[in-house]
Amino acid sequence: MIELYYWGTPNGLKPRLMLEETGLEHRIVPVDIGKGEQFRPEFLAFAPNNRIPALIDRAPADGGEPVRLFESGAILQYLAEKTGRFLPADLRGRADVMQWLFWQVGGLGPMAGQNGHFRVYAPEPVPYAIERYTRETARLYGVLDRRLAGREFIAGDYSIADMACYPWIVPHAAHGQDLDDFPNIRRWFEAIRERPATRRAYAGVAEAYSPARKLSDAERGVLFGAKPAP
Repeated sequence: MIELYYWGTPNGLKPRLMLEETGLEHRIVPVDIGKGEQFRPEFLAFAPNNRIPALIDRAPADGGEPVRLFESGAILQYLAEKTGRFLPADLRGRADVMQWLFWQVGGLGPMAGQNGHFRVYAPEPVPYAIERYTRETARLYGVLDRRLAGREFIAGDYSIADMACYPWIVPHAAHGQDLDDFPNIRRWFEAIRERPATRRAYAGVAEAYSPARKLSDAERGVLFGAKPAP
């Protein structure tokens, strides 16, 4: 049994997509980050960065003690290796998927996340930050759009690279991006959106970085003040 410690953020949804695609037996353990549940000692014991997602595999392939993981990219790689799916076995195919997984982890996610923060959650507008991160998000969209030219998915077949990137494209409107400007991303995005596993993963999930979402002062303090809820 796999336990996924999760909240409905783009990073949280990455391993949830993978679990839905593979059909691995799993249990979702909600971690309400607005209430500070990510600071609970029992969570920090295996997720020391106080961030979701985190995972416990109580039936690892080696038959040993449970495997505990934090960081969404590491979780995706682990699940791909456990199942033998969505990560090619050959040297070049694997390297191709892994470089795009790291591109998302090191680039698309952090830049789009800062974009969403300053456009939606900052207590007051910071024009320089909004312009800087909106422009960088657009640049990264351009990189992905060019990569998808003539390809159905990022690295040929559907892979953990696609599962890593898709949740960060979902809030494109809140990030100031128009998919009409990126036709290859739009085609790819719509194809993934219609996958049954994607529909299951996103069922009932509120849109991340939605301008309609209002944070309380307590939530703001927990999410952006790096401190537990009082």
